[in-house]
Amino acid sequence: MNVVIHVADSSHLQYAQPICDLVYLSAQARGTGIAKRSPEYIEEKMQSGKSVIALDGDILVGFAYIETWGHRKFVANSGLIVNPDYRGQGFARKIKRRIFDLSRELYPNAKIFSITTGLAVMKMNTELGFKPVTFSELTDDKEFWKGCQGCRNYDILQRNDYKLCLCTGLLHDPKQQYVKQVAVLKPFAGKVLKPVVKKRKSAKIFKK
Repeated sequence: MNVVIHVADSSHLQYAQPICDLVYLSAQARGTGIAKRSPEYIEEKMQSGKSVIALDGDILVGFAYIETWGHRKFVANSGLIVNPDYRGQGFARKIKRRIFDLSRELYPNAKIFSITTGLAVMKMNTELGFKPVTFSELTDDKEFWKGCQGCRNYDILQRNDYKLCLCTGLLHDPKQQYVKQVAVLKPFAGKVLKPVVKKRKSAKIFKK
């Protein structure tokens, strides 16, 4: 086994249909909604450099992609999927980390969000600094919510005026993360720098 995670490109277009098939089978197995995507949609993500694909030689191991919303103020990490033959070996976490890092590289100032019903995905997101939020804190871009039409729970989302569904909303705000890091580093910096910047006492002058 030699699994490598690539930023997908046009050389991976042959995997678009197998990815869609894998998404469908996963939705059937879970009994919960995973929004359907067409092969053409997956191909566009590959060609634009906004997806990652995990391969074991020429075997599809997993996939995830990036979507942007609200004039690139929000980024969604979506479509995380792993081949059943490779589950339970940590590949989902590695793919999640890679698509998260790619999102930060491409859109450093955007808020990254995810909606999911999977406990494993929630745990991975939490490890990356995501916080549970209400849907009102996510993008209000109508095109994003249209993407949920392929989910079997879409009627629940509609009945709740797009404010509540079976999915949990998770958000990573780079500004909050920066403030948190500064707050953690400030006391440490003070302890380290205090002896260095300590004022020297002026020499005493003695009169005869």
